[in-house]
Formats: sequence, structure tokens, C-alpha cells
Amino acid sequence: MTIARIPTRLRTLALAMLLPLALGACGINAIPTKEEQAKAAWGDVQSQYQRRADLIPNLVATVQGYAQQERAVLVEVTQARASATQVKVDASTISDPASFAKYQAAQSQLSGVLGRLMMISEKYPDLKSNENFLALQSQLEGTENRITVARRDYNEAVRVYNTEIRTVPGVIWASTVYRSAKPLQAFAATESAQSAPKVSFAPPASPAAAMPGSK
Repeated sequence: MTIARIPTRLRTLALAMLLPLALGACGINAIPTKEEQAKAAWGDVQSQYQRRADLIPNLVATVQGYAQQERAVLVEVTQARASATQVKVDASTISDPASFAKYQAAQSQLSGVLGRLMMISEKYPDLKSNENFLALQSQLEGTENRITVARRDYNEAVRVYNTEIRTVPGVIWASTVYRSAKPLQAFAATESAQSAPKVSFAPPASPAAAMPGSK
């Protein structure tokens, strides 16, 4: 039977069935699929950061019970947590460089002061052996590990998506069908993460001792 003899209705039905397969084979669905994967990974990152934020109030209260004189650090942690949780983020944040940078900066600041809070426990043996503190410390360490994994998975999803919209055939669809497709932002290591933190419990030098030639 020749094509001309096939009823028009059957030909239309056949084309309707073959068209999605043809489009799928040429990668038209790759961009939205990879974008959704990146958004899902972004949701995991937010979830783990929220988990960390939820641990902080109890952690601060426990440390305060044993080290009230470390008020400056306790206040910094509380303020950094407030700043981090007040940064508004949604699915559009990952394609907005300014919003993404603000979110990462707030979380990095919180990571820094949290590190200082955990280090002061070395000065207080009773605090280090407190069961509640040990439990919170363990939960915090587990959460930090989850954050690291979530960020790594998110960065990989972003890499795959960004590569898709810049290479053939994805770049063709990005310039035609998906013109709103934008590169997504990835987490970058902060400057403080490039070097190990320095811990010193020595009292600060007096201004006179710090001046050259002073006795």
C-alpha cells in the first residue's frame, strides 16, 4: 500500500504519535528536564541549611549555660543566623547572580561564626563532656556533611544544565523554544575555606606591648 492510499485520518494519527518521539530524540526536552533536576538539588541545599539553622538556638543556649563570658561569640552566632534566615530565596534565586551571592555570603558568615562557637568549647571541659552539647555537636557535624553533599550534587546538576544550554543541540532549543533559559549559579569555595582556621586561646597583647620599642 502506498502512502497516498493510506487514509488521511491514519496518516494524521501516525504523525501525531511519531512527532513526540522525533522531538524527544533531538533533545527538545533536555533543557527543562535538567533545569528541574537542578531545582530539586537546590531544594535539598535549602533543606540542609534550614536543618542547621534549627539546631543553632539549642546549641547557643547550651554553650551559654557554661560559657556566659563568651557573649560576643554567642551574639554573633545569633545575629548571623537571623541574617541567613532572613535572606529570601526561591527557585529564581539560582539564576540571579546577585541574589545567589547574597545567599551564599550569609550562609558563609554563619559557617564562620559557628566554627568559632564550636572552638570555644575547648576552653570548657564541663561543656565538652555535657551530653546535650555532645548530641548537638554530633547533629551539627552530620548536618554540615549533608550540606557539603547537597552543595556538591547541586553544583553537578548546574554544570550539566549550563553545559546543555551552551552546546548543540541544547543551544539551538535555548535560542528558540526556551529563550527564557538562563545559566544557573553554582556554589564557589569561600576565601576562608582555602585555609585552616587558626585557634589561639592566648590573651591579646596590650597596646603598649604591641608598639615597637615599648618595654
